Amino acid sequence: MSAEGPPGRAAPPRPEDGYRPALRPGVLVSGEVLHGPRRVHLVKDTASGQSFQVGVKEHFLITRMDGTRTPDEIGAAYARAYGRRLGEGHWRQILGLLGGRGLLAGGPAPAEPPGTAGGGSAEASGGGTADGRGRGRGGNGVLAGSVRLVADAHATAGRLHEALGFLLARRWAVPLLFLVGAMTLVLAWHVGELATGAVELFRNPVLLTAGATLLWLSTALHELAHGLVARHYGGRVGEIGLRWRFPVVIMYCTVEDYLYLPGRTARIATALAGAVTNLLLLLPFFGLWALARPPGATGQALGGFLFLGALQALAMLVPLPPLDGYKVVAQLLGTAELAASSRRYVGLALRRDPEAARYPARARRAYRAYAAGAVGVVLLLLTGAVLLVRHILTTA
Repeated sequence: MSAEGPPGRAAPPRPEDGYRPALRPGVLVSGEVLHGPRRVHLVKDTASGQSFQVGVKEHFLITRMDGTRTPDEIGAAYARAYGRRLGEGHWRQILGLLGGRGLLAGGPAPAEPPGTAGGGSAEASGGGTADGRGRGRGGNGVLAGSVRLVADAHATAGRLHEALGFLLARRWAVPLLFLVGAMTLVLAWHVGELATGAVELFRNPVLLTAGATLLWLSTALHELAHGLVARHYGGRVGEIGLRWRFPVVIMYCTVEDYLYLPGRTARIATALAGAVTNLLLLLPFFGLWALARPPGATGQALGGFLFLGALQALAMLVPLPPLDGYKVVAQLLGTAELAASSRRYVGLALRRDPEAARYPARARRAYRAYAAGAVGVVLLLLTGAVLLVRHILTTA
């Protein structure tokens, strides 16, 4: 894009005219992330939905455009940080780029249709369990489609937060997480017994229907939990609705600005919220199973329900895209498009391509760790599945 912006647009203001640039309200800028070998920041215009990437130096300039500084003042700070000043030509190019995208206050709105621009992607923009569901909706049909359940999803999330947000306070969250962790360890210790109960559950149509209904409700609350926690940290919930892919019907909840939530803790908590909610819903049933141990088919079915519920929750924490666990790992490693970047780097390294050596040390460590971890997780899951099937067949 040229410095003067698209045809028909006004030329960017001249830096020497005392202009104090400011980003238009609704423009979000993420923290630094690794994307391939580069350190970048993501910029999103919430009005149009467009997003793109900028480098570290561009981020330095953009985040100082708050309407209080002239280009000369920003340029002086840039010179102190990077040892060189920006000339008028550079400023015209920067302001033209931002103005052409409609990101400057007082400038024209972007003319492009909503969508991702400048190399963004669903993964980079936070698409997946915690963000992006409900996007790209085409015509609804019998086999596939989606429908909104509420007109104002953000307001609905706000009302949920008013009612349940106190659970996110430390005095509540820490004990609940402790109980969830303890329950998970006990269930893991009795996994064989619980798996046998799951087999019995499938043999009882009435109890199976009740268990499936509870698991579907747990899935719906899983989605709402993402929105509730994101709302707690200042995020915006875009849609709450139902999606069907015959014969499956699920609820979805979109968090529009997941990658722009303030701080890594907020993003990790939002990603984990769904699985934690699934496990919290098992606590009453776990208490009944652990303390009362109902006899016969009821006790076995209860154990089977706990097995399926825990499996549902923990499956979402597997660190493979597009699951919630993948988002957590991406945040811990400070990366965007972690899986794609890891595949590319490992491919270069295996071919001994000189380009692999140009990756910074931090990127090399992150991509190697994720690639090795992903392979290990897949092998572990396959081993667990084989052992579980073997146990079921030998005890059935």
